[in-house]
Amino acid sequence: MARPRKTGKLRTLAKFATTPEPPYYAVIFSSQRTEGDNGYRQIAERMVELASQQPGFLGAESVRGTDGFGITVSYWASAEAMAAWKANVEHLAAQEMGKQKWYENYELRVAKVERAYAKPSTQIFDR
Repeated sequence: MARPRKTGKLRTLAKFATTPEPPYYAVIFSSQRTEGDNGYRQIAERMVELASQQPGFLGAESVRGTDGFGITVSYWASAEAMAAWKANVEHLAAQEMGKQKWYENYELRVAKVERAYAKPSTQIFDR
């Protein structure tokens, strides 16, 4: 699992997620953060750690701008794996904290990845 890093104006995970040949699933979480950390960073790091231990977790990619808008995409091998993560007790508690303290608004979308294309690269460039 990639570790978060700061690059210019964005906080990102350090690399692209490694995913298998499709099909697989993507959970796309777009959010606008509230002001201040309020314990967010510690819980966000814990959620990445916890998700990476779940059966069927394939990886994640995340970025957040200095304006607080961010997108995190997590990849899952199956609908059952996503459902198990959604029902994880520690994850449920973090979701409640997010609704109460950390997010002004958010949207979550679930997609089945049917095709995937890439330009192979060994380096991520900062702009």
